[in-house]
Amino acid sequence: MNQQKHHPIQRIKHWVTTHRKSAILLAVVLTILLSGGIATAVYFANQTEETPAPSATVTPKPKPKPIVYHSPLTGSVVKDEAATKQAVTAIMIENSPDARPQSGLKDSGVVFEAIAEGGITRFLALYQNEKPGLVGPVRSLRMYYVDWLAPFNASVAHVGGSASALTEIRSGNYRDIDQFFNAGAYWRASDRYAPHNVYTSFERLDALNEQKGYTESNFTGFDRIDSKPATTPTASQINVTMSSPLYNSSYTYDPATNLYNRYQGGAAHIDREAGQISPRVVIVMKAPMARVFEDGYREQITTIGSGAAYIFQDGTVQEVTWNKPTRTSQINFTNAEGKKVALARGQTWISVVPQSTGGASWQ
Repeated sequence: MNQQKHHPIQRIKHWVTTHRKSAILLAVVLTILLSGGIATAVYFANQTEETPAPSATVTPKPKPKPIVYHSPLTGSVVKDEAATKQAVTAIMIENSPDARPQSGLKDSGVVFEAIAEGGITRFLALYQNEKPGLVGPVRSLRMYYVDWLAPFNASVAHVGGSASALTEIRSGNYRDIDQFFNAGAYWRASDRYAPHNVYTSFERLDALNEQKGYTESNFTGFDRIDSKPATTPTASQINVTMSSPLYNSSYTYDPATNLYNRYQGGAAHIDREAGQISPRVVIVMKAPMARVFEDGYREQITTIGSGAAYIFQDGTVQEVTWNKPTRTSQINFTNAEGKKVALARGQTWISVVPQSTGGASWQ
């Protein structure tokens, strides 16, 4: 047997010879397949790696800023819109030595201080969101206090008053909650003697206001700004001349709190229940005063018009002009250029001193 015939190569040659047409067809197919593979390999070898297209950038929507509500009385932050419309209540508080220490003054929002009679000062304290449990001693009303409270759309708690003040407050244009006609909202304390012992509370006053429908106050308060302590205070000690040493007051600025610790009669002015009284803003307004006779001799203070004033806040002082065009218009303060001066947010104490004899000094 021929061995070469069974060799693989010889067998292939034999098959090609005997199957010539099939061999040609197979060669053509292999050539096509090989050519395609090489072309494909060359194509991919020459391709650069493509960077995938970046996905569209989605800018997250900014979170809405929370709404911050401020009391129109003090400018301080309050919890919600309803608090900005909370009814304002004004209370006449005595300041004779027999009435000291008072109750509830520390938590008031705005205080007007002026001479009531014989050099004795009295306070008109306004409240909106702060409601101390005890307030007093409560005393009588004067006409100029009516002018100061009128822009605040406030109820006014008092025990009677001068003839002109009572005529005005009972005209139907105000929210009068006089003790004379609302005795249940007041009481006389046993640890002090009359007339220095009439007290009230916001539990009772709120109930009385609710009963009368005095549930909201719509008014324009003072222009307010955020408080920013001065790097170098220029008015750290303030002295206010009202009438006599018993009623003159002073303030010591505390940089740590940015408040003014109040003193009167040579001693710290304290709230009997809450301690040291320390307003954020102290204002001294000068106004013409005269002594008149109506139902007795009374002080008369000019409240409508304009005059000199000093604003102490953030450890500094500004000499300004106060302006009040009408009884119901709010007081505003303007600088030498005639621009309004805003007050720092917080308790504001306004002392109205006699134009001829009163004043303020500082260092």
